[in-house]
Amino acid sequence: MHTRPTGRRLRRIAATAALALLGTTALSGCTQIVDAFNNLQGKETGIVSTPAPSPSASLVFNSQFTYDGSVSLTSDVADDLVVHLDVWAEDPKRTQQWTPNTDKTFGFAINVFDNRVDDKAVLAEKRRVYISSVKITAQTAQTSGQTQTPYQFTADPRTLVPTDTLRSDQGLLINHFQGGLLIEGQTIHQLPADTYGLTLEFAFTVAVEGTPNTDSSFQQQVIYQYLPIAIYAD
Repeated sequence: MHTRPTGRRLRRIAATAALALLGTTALSGCTQIVDAFNNLQGKETGIVSTPAPSPSASLVFNSQFTYDGSVSLTSDVADDLVVHLDVWAEDPKRTQQWTPNTDKTFGFAINVFDNRVDDKAVLAEKRRVYISSVKITAQTAQTSGQTQTPYQFTADPRTLVPTDTLRSDQGLLINHFQGGLLIEGQTIHQLPADTYGLTLEFAFTVAVEGTPNTDSSFQQQVIYQYLPIAIYAD
């Protein structure tokens, strides 16, 4: 079986050919020697060893949550009215220990801030926000190109908190002195071995008050937030 000559071997061939041609200068002339040598060199430049491919950039799962161990995501639901989603790693707290085989536990909180008024303003001066549904879906990113949904969460927040919290037909009130919605102990179990990333999609259904202390001014909307999480090899 013939093998393609290496670059070093081609240079030796070129040098040998050039020396052989020197012995025939009386017959062929210097110009032919140079042309022959250039032709050999030109052939060499067409043989370039291909470097090993570098890891695909798509396999680098960029995640602020993984970098910091927590993240705060914001959604504007009206002018100067902002819903905050805070998510943090609970166990393991070191997110570089979030691997396919480990249980990965996180917590999250949802709060709202009306920046038109002081934080200490009474509720009647604030635009109220009620939350009636929380949905979370996780989707894997795998080197095989496949995807799975290893975690799902759906709940009416009114069923997750004490009965004395402020609520209505619109949902659970999340901008009052008792604070917003706090959910802890959410666990993502085993993932496919080739998983290198995970994206959590949060979907909240909220009712937003347009004018403070005006029951007729509520408008419903759905908030979506996406949280990428890097997964490390075991």
